[in-house]
Order: sequence, then C-alpha cells, then structure tokens
Amino acid sequence: MLQSMTGFGDALFETENMSFTLEIKTVNNRFLKTSVRLPDTLNFAEAEIERIIRKRLSRGTVNFTLHMRNTSSGGALQVNQAAAETYLNAIELLIGEKQYSINAANILQLPGVCQSPEYSEDQHKEFLHIVKKMTSKALDKLIDMRIKEGQELLKDLQDQCKAIAENLEEIKNKTVDVVQRYRNKIQQRVNELLSGQNIKLDEETLHKEVAVFAERSDINEEISRLTSHLQQFKNICQKEDQAGRRLDFMTQEMLREANTIASKANDAEISQHVVEIKVAIDRLREQVQNAE
Repeated sequence: MLQSMTGFGDALFETENMSFTLEIKTVNNRFLKTSVRLPDTLNFAEAEIERIIRKRLSRGTVNFTLHMRNTSSGGALQVNQAAAETYLNAIELLIGEKQYSINAANILQLPGVCQSPEYSEDQHKEFLHIVKKMTSKALDKLIDMRIKEGQELLKDLQDQCKAIAENLEEIKNKTVDVVQRYRNKIQQRVNELLSGQNIKLDEETLHKEVAVFAERSDINEEISRLTSHLQQFKNICQKEDQAGRRLDFMTQEMLREANTIASKANDAEISQHVVEIKVAIDRLREQVQNAE
C-alpha cells in the first residue's frame, strides 16, 4: 500500500509519580534519517528507539521528541549541596571583603549544582518498557496518517497516469498517417518545383526518401516501452510497500522514452502530445518524492 512520508504521531503516559509525552514527526527524505531527542535520564534508550523506528519505517526524516517529568513533590531535581558550597567558597575567595550580592538562582544554574534524580536499574527497565510501548503507539498513529495521505497521493498519481495514457493513445493513432503525410508533402513540393518543366519525379527515388524517413521517425518501439513502463508504474502503486524508490526509477525511464519520441517524431501534433506527457511525468516525479 502506498504511503506518504509526511506524518505525525503522539503518545502520553502517566504513572503516580511520572509523566511521559512523546511526539514523532516525519517529512520527506530519500533515505531514513532519525533525530532522537531524549531527557538525559533516558539516553540509554536511544539505540532501542532507533531499532523500533527502522523496523517500521524505510524512508523520511524522523524527528522523535520525548519529555519526561517527575510529578512527585521535590522529585523534579536534586541540589548537589557540595557543588554549591564549592562555588560559594570560590566566589568568596575572589571577592574578598568587597561587597557583592550573590544571587541564589545564578548559583543553581551553574554546572553540577542541579541534577536530575537518580533512578535505580529496575526503574530504568520500567522506563524503557514505557518508552517502547509509547513509541509503538505513536508510530501506529503516524503510519495511519501516512496511509491516508498516501491514498490522496495515489489518486493524483493515477490522474497523471491517465493523462499519459490518453496522450499516448493519440500518438499511436497519428503515427499511422505520419509517413503518408510526409510522402504527400514531398510529392507536393517537388511538383511545385518541377511544374512547367516537363520533368517528373522518379517514383523509386520518392519511395527511397519516404522509406528513410519512415525508418528514422519510427517510434513504435518507444511507444511500446513507455506503455509498459506506465503499466509497471500502476502495478507498483497498487501492490508494493515502500514503493517510492522504484516509482522514482520508473519515472526516469518514462521520461527517457518520452524524450526519444520527441526527438524522432517529425510531426507537430505528436510533439504537442509529447509535451503533455512530459508535463504529466514531471508531476509524477514531483509526487513520488513524497512516497515512502
């Protein structure tokens, strides 16, 4: 099933003394790039979080942000009194007998004075279990959103594929008459040049000229390949997960065939249809950048 790379998921978990809030956001990227932001207390969980994300997502930039708050009285932080006293003693030595006021709030902001509460190994295990459960829940929401956006993306891709198929059908119909129109054009121009001179164009020479043109402007093979690429593109959209890279490759191949048709088809009407095909392919290329 086609998925967008843009999505959002969140999760909230509370215990008697702890509160956890998680948000996961994803945006487009050719590869999978993760940014995990955790409280210092939970840094040990980063590797496990990365593993869970990579198991469920294959492309996109993933921004993972987890906040943890100790809701118990006095549990939000701990003051290292020894560190605070060390700073105060150092300040007193510097200022000597000079009169300076010392702001306690500034002391608390110095490194090592305020510290997060220390937790036991069992508490770390409990936190890891909570974080893993929240990560899975947030990813479920995110993937649901990516699937919904993927369906909108699929609709637009199908519309562009339909436009390509319609223009390609018009080109097929016109290729039948291109050689005959070229023959008539050559015949008319030669007749105008030779009128009144009692000279006739050699039919064999005309036939050779038309045959050379027909071979040089034959686009049936390119039409066949572009038709095949278009069908493969549709099949990938409908049947494959993590289809973004393959769809990107298919649009490149489709554009290659369209460019060849444009260079070989010596006909203004066909060229106009090729322009419409290339516009639709460009739209496909833009949109598949959003597909996982």
